[in-house]
Amino acid sequence: MSTGVIIALIVIVAAVAVVAAAVTILARRPQGGRSLQRRFGPEYDRTVARHDGDTKAAEHDLAERVRRHGSLRERALEPAVRDKYVVRWAAAQERFVESPREAVAEADRLIGEVAGARGFPDGQYEEQYAALSVHHGPHVLGYRRVHRAALARTPDGDGASTEGLRKAMVEARALFEELVTPIRQDTSSNGADEKSSTAPTASNRPEGSVPEGRTHLPWSFTRRQAKGS
Repeated sequence: MSTGVIIALIVIVAAVAVVAAAVTILARRPQGGRSLQRRFGPEYDRTVARHDGDTKAAEHDLAERVRRHGSLRERALEPAVRDKYVVRWAAAQERFVESPREAVAEADRLIGEVAGARGFPDGQYEEQYAALSVHHGPHVLGYRRVHRAALARTPDGDGASTEGLRKAMVEARALFEELVTPIRQDTSSNGADEKSSTAPTASNRPEGSVPEGRTHLPWSFTRRQAKGS
């Protein structure tokens, strides 16, 4: 092998090493504001408000969540386990008509259980919420609202009126649907899963079974049908 070829190979190897190092450094840098806004959705605004409008402090908070939980790989649910969760959620929706507070408490428990089964931190709500916000940012705020509604002590408390409970449960359903939707591919770099977009219908599935694909659970009552809490 000539000296010229050897020098050329050395230059190529060095260039590849430099590019790899640059990519690694960029990957480890804190995400910027726009990236965090896209990733966290409404949770970004809530965090900014919690920091009294201090965007820098809020973004530091969110970037720290990504650092702690960004590498989490979600586990798929076994079909039978997924079916049980979906049936329980449907039953909670039906129960809302007679017992709104009990239905919301069950929805809160269900999301926590499903999240734990999917591999998110189990047992501590705030840590679980933080991890969920990294991977399901656009819908995680519904979990916070249903959790707070489930803890509210009085009918007129924070979100504890019948209408407040109904809204909390409707918002939480979006996160629940994402968590029980089968994973088609590995988790992507921004924490979002590639999922099937096939919507199931109630008319063509056997009782108690749940088809593959995104789960759409019908909301079976209007605000006039719901009784006071």
